[in-house]
Amino acid sequence: MPFLDPALRYPMRFADGRENRSIVHLNRVIDHPNIRIGDHTYANDFDPPEDWAARLAPYTYPGAPERLEIGRFCQIAHGARFLTASANHPMGGLSTYPFPIFDPAALEAYKAGMSGLPDTVIGHDVWIGHGALVLPGARLGHGVIVGAGAVVAGTVPDYAIVAGNPARVLRMRFDADRIARLLTLAWWDWPLERIAARLEAIATSDLDAMEA
Repeated sequence: MPFLDPALRYPMRFADGRENRSIVHLNRVIDHPNIRIGDHTYANDFDPPEDWAARLAPYTYPGAPERLEIGRFCQIAHGARFLTASANHPMGGLSTYPFPIFDPAALEAYKAGMSGLPDTVIGHDVWIGHGALVLPGARLGHGVIVGAGAVVAGTVPDYAIVAGNPARVLRMRFDADRIARLLTLAWWDWPLERIAARLEAIATSDLDAMEA
């Protein structure tokens, strides 16, 4: 099943067999101590970068006190960005200007004071739309859809659709019973052969067939 091969750097091919280099499996192109990404999660960029970590999470520095975690089978559109907690400036003083970052002698003490920063956590099967911005410490549940250009903060429940600035829940994709059944199934953790056998059920929202 080459179309479900998590080892591929470029999972999509054009009809003539050429790789679509604008789409990558992120955990095949990002090796960063503060970023963890599940299999089959891809990103699309019309100007593919050399450094995908810097493109998607430009303030997530190696060794920073926070992490970015993204689940399996997520879909990240062009222009989406994750602003993790190290992007924030201290607000307890008279100025928010980060003087220590320009002074190597003061930088380590400055970094040492940045403890307990929140992780940013994205669930499984999340679609993050074109140009969306995910703010520090956001936690997106499984199956969430983030609208184009949305600015997302806080906790988003499983299978919610959010949009706007600030993002708000427009509606839930399914009722509470179906969401509970989907979370119990956790199809994103299935063996690939089982997922492949249920592609029609996934596409047609046939939950009974998924549970069979």
